[in-house]
Amino acid sequence: MNKGGSTLIKIEMKDTKKYGRGIFATGSYKKGDLIESAPIIVISKNEWEQMRESILRNYVFRWGEDKAVVLGYGCFYNHSFSPNARYISNKKNLTIDFYAYKDIKAGEEILINYNGDPKDQSSLWFKVID
Repeated sequence: MNKGGSTLIKIEMKDTKKYGRGIFATGSYKKGDLIESAPIIVISKNEWEQMRESILRNYVFRWGEDKAVVLGYGCFYNHSFSPNARYISNKKNLTIDFYAYKDIKAGEEILINYNGDPKDQSSLWFKVID
């Protein structure tokens, strides 16, 4: 994965006409390119117990035994079982880093698999719209 140098963020949020808001490429990405390094706020396991019924339940990522609220565009990537991007928890930098899993063209919606592994077909907490 291309982790070196500075990265020009080439994304925007728009209405998907299907899922609500989503993230779209405004430029092209090659497989392995860094799309976004989104900072996070860690929510401890104990704190999460008090918050789990809030709207945040739809926007958190696993962070070991804890949860992470992702800032930037990070919480607006939509799910797909055929994603064109993936994410990796970056514990050292307290970020979740989004990378192109496939080549992405300008105008395409950037989609991730919420299960973490792009190939994981496990069911989710909501009905997936194809």
